[in-house]
Amino acid sequence: MNSITRRDFMKKSVLLASALPFINVGGKIMEMSNSNENFDNLDVSVFSKHLQFLDYTSLGEKVKEMGFSGVDLTVRAGGHVEPATVKVDLPKAVAEIKKGGSKVNMIATTIESVKNPLDVNVLETASACGIKYYRPAWYKYATGKALPESLEMYALQLKELSLLNKKLGIVGCYQNHAGNLVGGSLWEVYDILKLVDKQYFGAQYDIRHAMVEGANSWVNGLELIHPQIKTIVIKDFKWGIVNGKWDPINVPIGEGMVDFKKFFRMLKNYKIEVPVSMHCEYDLGGAEKGNRQISIEPQLVFDAMKKDLNKIQQLWHEA
Repeated sequence: MNSITRRDFMKKSVLLASALPFINVGGKIMEMSNSNENFDNLDVSVFSKHLQFLDYTSLGEKVKEMGFSGVDLTVRAGGHVEPATVKVDLPKAVAEIKKGGSKVNMIATTIESVKNPLDVNVLETASACGIKYYRPAWYKYATGKALPESLEMYALQLKELSLLNKKLGIVGCYQNHAGNLVGGSLWEVYDILKLVDKQYFGAQYDIRHAMVEGANSWVNGLELIHPQIKTIVIKDFKWGIVNGKWDPINVPIGEGMVDFKKFFRMLKNYKIEVPVSMHCEYDLGGAEKGNRQISIEPQLVFDAMKKDLNKIQQLWHEA
């Protein structure tokens, strides 16, 4: 019986091997094991900052038409919903976006502390509307304090927010952001998240900002923070000279320096499946800045967004 079993096993192995394309032994096997045909599309929402020239219903209609899974809604001063009127306008926004055929998957806010009644109002209203994720404000380093002191202070603030989040059933996601605010590096984000209830507060990982701050070491930051990633932001950039100095220039997806294939392979290896927000920060007639009035035809904005979304899904499957 053992002999028969071995013959059957060998026969089936040969048949299976003949059905696969030939591959080089030195380094290709891992890529074959991650065949892109077996991965679903990413769950991508669009950042509503770039569509603030639309009302709520039109926003829902266009988001659905373009193929996004939903909206990352701006709930902040100058956004789609003003914090001062959140109790009235956020439920209205959610209902009308749904009427248009889409949904609000997450919100971008300026929430900082449980001690701010307006911040608490935003969280309570978002929770009541069924919204599961929010991005808070970026903290500034406190004047007169050493950097580690500021990080300790903000770690306590996020701990308090995480406890409120737990009560409300909503998740906070601190975004890493290139520059001098708290969270320019993933090590800072990791530090301020050390006291939170990790089920209710984590990181919003932004690959563009991670690569601006760490052209090569971004992989270390991702390795560090990946267990705490709750949401992801996707956008692209390249370095160029602006007004006589080197600066990051935002570009459409796939036209810049972000190594999306490597990034996506890492997400797959880590088995990270979280909501994604797509940002379009390159020139779109003012839509990239959140303008209510834009200088180009709206259809050009929609076409650019759809192109970016298609490119994301292509790169995801190729990774």
